[in-house]
Amino acid sequence: MKTDWPAWRAKWNALSFYEKFEQVVVLVLTGVIAVVIVSALWHLILRVALGLVLVDVFDPTDPIIFQTVFGAIFTVIIALEFKRSLLVVAERRFGVVQVRVVVLIAMLAIVRKLIILDLAKTEAATVLALAAAILALGVVYWLVRDQDRRDQPAHRPD
Repeated sequence: MKTDWPAWRAKWNALSFYEKFEQVVVLVLTGVIAVVIVSALWHLILRVALGLVLVDVFDPTDPIIFQTVFGAIFTVIIALEFKRSLLVVAERRFGVVQVRVVVLIAMLAIVRKLIILDLAKTEAATVLALAAAILALGVVYWLVRDQDRRDQPAHRPD
């Protein structure tokens, strides 16, 4: 830790005022998201453990229970991906927002919505709109990923 402190301090001093502001905001958001992740995970564990072990009302074959549990799991996954994107920003590898990460998080949110969706009560237009959204986001993700590959220098194996 002692050897890292001077390097960190030198990097911090080299940042502009706005870049320092960005770093502080990212650190605060990282802390908030960490609290949300821990809370969501704790509630998920309690819901499954209490429902399965103690109360014995947890039936994983019931579609409603299945959708609820996997919706909660996807909520944790979305929060983890968001936190990871913040950590990338904190390490200053890229700018504040990467389009690819935003599109990935949006795709995860739509997949979560599709999992928890009750198809018996949902209109066809809603399902069509979600399908169109995921298709459009998939195309955008592919285009951005393809552009990122072209922008990176060719990797030569050593």
